[in-house]
Amino acid sequence: MSQYARLAAYARFYPVNARLIMHAAQHCDDPTMVDKMIRASMMYVGDNPEYTKFSQKLETLINSQPVTDNPHIIPWMNTVEWEALKQAIVKDSALLNEAGRLTGVEPRMIAACLIGEQIRLFNSNRETFKKYLGPVKVLSVQSQFSYGVNGIKNHTAEAVEQHLKDTTSEYYMGKRYEHLLDFETENHVDERYRRLVDYRNHLYSFIYTGCILHQTMLQWKRAGYDISDRPDILFTLFNVGFSQSEPKADPRCGGSHINVAGQTYTFGAIGFDFYYSGELAETFPFWKERFISGNGKEMTREEIADIQDNMSDCARPQRGLEYRKDSTDATDNAQTRHDDNDEPETQFTSAISY
Repeated sequence: MSQYARLAAYARFYPVNARLIMHAAQHCDDPTMVDKMIRASMMYVGDNPEYTKFSQKLETLINSQPVTDNPHIIPWMNTVEWEALKQAIVKDSALLNEAGRLTGVEPRMIAACLIGEQIRLFNSNRETFKKYLGPVKVLSVQSQFSYGVNGIKNHTAEAVEQHLKDTTSEYYMGKRYEHLLDFETENHVDERYRRLVDYRNHLYSFIYTGCILHQTMLQWKRAGYDISDRPDILFTLFNVGFSQSEPKADPRCGGSHINVAGQTYTFGAIGFDFYYSGELAETFPFWKERFISGNGKEMTREEIADIQDNMSDCARPQRGLEYRKDSTDATDNAQTRHDDNDEPETQFTSAISY
């Protein structure tokens, strides 16, 4: 903190040099380098009593406040669930970053949506977390009603695919993305299910998430409301679904209510907290632009094939199990959830990703 005080003072007198030193310090492991760089550059200006006086005053002010051993200021980030989830997310970082590249969406935003969904699941079934999710640090994969690690419903995924192809749609992402989710078979329902309910490879879950964020942003932008710099609103809209995405001048953060350690948060707030927290910033850095236009040339057959090759051959639950009244799995794992519409649905968590 004393070094940052000196650098802050230096910025008042020599802002160009302070900016260069700050940038260099961020890429250096030597904690004394800031002092050395300041002293080296000060050789060209000689003694500057005004700078010295201001620097000492600022350093004294900072040192007058003792460092307190407070926990993380965001309460839900003090939980064991978050510590386990962080490790699980890092394991999938390559896929999250690849999904960001493929959809033109900052991966940090895709990760924020994942965190909102997984924190909800981690806290809604404590016994499952204690037995499986916590010890092995894995993501929970849903296979009934909502699919995959991000809980995407079939009709939402189908809408995403249609928006990619429809050049007249308010959600259209551009020519570059038209074939992003092309199918290999004629049975789209089963293939879509296999894409999302994949325990070993979650790339498709992340691609659909990126598309939802990108398409919703474009819908609002074309209506005259640019929410590309409002991640809290985008996370909320991801959670509530296309049907509730109505562009307006005064949107508010919200979505499903999630209880973590006795406190209630909204889905949008959880994503917002993570996005601006600085957590995992090295793994998911901030982009200068959160969205990349899709006006470039369309994907090649090789690129499309590379995406399709990401589906693993893992065993999946039988599709349609959620509609069987005699399903013991449904009885044992029922939860209440609100998203994609205003009415509660019964949600089941029946799979774990290894």
